[in-house]
Amino acid sequence: MNPTRFSLSALTAALLTVSTQAQDVAQIDEEILVTADFRQSGLLDLAASASVIDAETIRQRGADHLSQVLNTAPNVNFSAGTSRARFFQIRGIGERSQFVEPVNPSVGLIIDGIDMTGIGAGATTLDIQQVEVLRGPQGTLYGANAMAGLINMVSGTPTESFEGTASLGVAEYNTHTASGVISGPVSDTLSYRLAAGTTLSDGYQENAYLGTDDNADIDEQTLRGKLRWQPRADLTVDLTAFYVDVDNGYDGFSLDNTRTTLSDQPGHDRQESTAGSVRLQWQATEAFDVEALVSHAQSDLEYGYDEDWAYEDICVDFECVFDGYNSFDNYLRDNDNTSVDLRLVSRNAEDELGWVVGTYYRDQSEDLRREYTYLEEDFRSAFSTENTALYGQLDIPLAERLTLKAGLRHETRDADYADSDGAVFSPSEDMWGGKLALEYRDAEDNLWYALASRGFKAGGFNSSQTLAANEREFDTETLWNYEAGWKGEALDGALQTRVAVFYQDRDDVQTKQSRVVPDEGDNCPCSFIDYTTNAAAGSARGLEFEANARLNPMTEVFASVGLLDSEFDDFQSFAHVGANEETGEPEDLSGHDLPHAPSYQFAVGALFNLTEHWYARVELEGKDDFYFSSRHEAQSDAYELLNGRIGYRADSWEVALWGRNLTDEDVKTRGFGAFGNDPRDGYETKPYYQFGEPRVVGVDLTLRF
Repeated sequence: MNPTRFSLSALTAALLTVSTQAQDVAQIDEEILVTADFRQSGLLDLAASASVIDAETIRQRGADHLSQVLNTAPNVNFSAGTSRARFFQIRGIGERSQFVEPVNPSVGLIIDGIDMTGIGAGATTLDIQQVEVLRGPQGTLYGANAMAGLINMVSGTPTESFEGTASLGVAEYNTHTASGVISGPVSDTLSYRLAAGTTLSDGYQENAYLGTDDNADIDEQTLRGKLRWQPRADLTVDLTAFYVDVDNGYDGFSLDNTRTTLSDQPGHDRQESTAGSVRLQWQATEAFDVEALVSHAQSDLEYGYDEDWAYEDICVDFECVFDGYNSFDNYLRDNDNTSVDLRLVSRNAEDELGWVVGTYYRDQSEDLRREYTYLEEDFRSAFSTENTALYGQLDIPLAERLTLKAGLRHETRDADYADSDGAVFSPSEDMWGGKLALEYRDAEDNLWYALASRGFKAGGFNSSQTLAANEREFDTETLWNYEAGWKGEALDGALQTRVAVFYQDRDDVQTKQSRVVPDEGDNCPCSFIDYTTNAAAGSARGLEFEANARLNPMTEVFASVGLLDSEFDDFQSFAHVGANEETGEPEDLSGHDLPHAPSYQFAVGALFNLTEHWYARVELEGKDDFYFSSRHEAQSDAYELLNGRIGYRADSWEVALWGRNLTDEDVKTRGFGAFGNDPRDGYETKPYYQFGEPRVVGVDLTLRF
């Protein structure tokens, strides 16, 4: 372990040692509940590695999007290449981008019960009360889209009395935010909640050719609405709807590897989603409850970028080795997703046999139109899938403090694909997953658990006709997860700790590859052929640690650490930079780290209630370096980010000064290697990077009524 990693672990250990030695402690009052499992349970009662990011953390970070808070959860990462993070990785597993091909996501994203997997640009944080991150396969409950884990975002619930908030914010880069929430009763049986918010910003990129500083602007609007109807004590019906309109600019890469570009056609990243759900909870009998969820989401997405990252006459203004080229690539998708989930849940006492049985159906379609400079006519494709599943779980009490939980899911997937190049695929497959978990509650009420779980991800196909026949299809991937953990409290509840260790074994690892194909001769301009293939296997092992402590009424501390060691096993890559194109010999990537899998990740911080009204919060987060892809060796750099907030709180209002990345670190969030795109240096192969958020300082004002 290098000195940096050791120092981070030492910092966390020292922080926790201080907490255990505190003399004046106060109990952490509010129990954190996880809603994403079969039964709502406390975070300390869930026998799995999970994190909950609460509304206070979201608000105090000044976060407008999910990606701005995910670093607080161990072994969770995200990929850019867009204006907002769209894909997520858990324990080094997850997609990183999407262009022509359909994708099978490894990490599920659920917003108020609505499946938004693979379209995370719409994961705005307006009125989000908590973000639940479940690590490891969720094969019993969520199936094929949650092989690596699940992110569940839960917005506020309608209240029985009237309440409301209004917030305004300003920050650097001409950033303005505004939001409002009202909630209350309509009658004795009906209550509502409405939220609206907007985020506007010039973004962090400048364009020297156009003379602009808003070519990567943020323009996002979100509306959320909820109704809760309780006509009887044994029946609750929740109606949820939301609308997200994202119209952001995208101009992320520069020939000079800076935040200043030369694009003559800056790109865009747009998403318009309209979604709704109906959830029914009915205490049907004394023996079981009936739970039903019907949801639908319709999303229009458009993602386009200036492929040459320059302007047409660049070789007039600069001396070029080769002539430049001028190209724009644009992807328009219509995504429709309908799902129905019906289950029966037993109403047993803790020492009695418990059970769940359910059925699931999902119908999803995705139509693509690609507009590309070097295509004679637009490329079009139509992709649809139908998933049906049966699942169940038994909770078997073995002794007074010992419980065995066994879950199983069988899922069938039928897919249809056709495109304008004549490709037609209609695969059908059966998949299964589940878990076996042993839970023990000791005399001090600490939870000890061990589990084995199996996740799966459907196979698929590559549409490009330039690929060999044996490269056109790829197989289903499976993941076995073995995990053990401990959760508990100490010091009369003032210290809460969660620890998990795991080993994951993957078969037929689906990994994204890409080839650079010159359009003319041996030099660029180039086309990029993205495709998916199976590595023979992969593995990962690691640790996840989280703790929070109240030292005294004035001071709270919190920490999380994720350690991860992941690698390919027996993977021969023909697309990696080390492959020999002349002899056709592949590169052996056995033992190579998985992409987007930093070996350590941490977040530590403290909240100080300085007086009755004044408070301050300081956080330090960081990650080790990691590879961006399994095709090349481009990496992010290890980094540490300092975030802070100081505020004044009164009964009905609050004002605060906050900052993210206070030391103004340059963080690489996406990268390409073995790639030439600059005619000035003869299209020399070198890495290119997209950078994350620089230092941003802002002020928020919140009113409560």
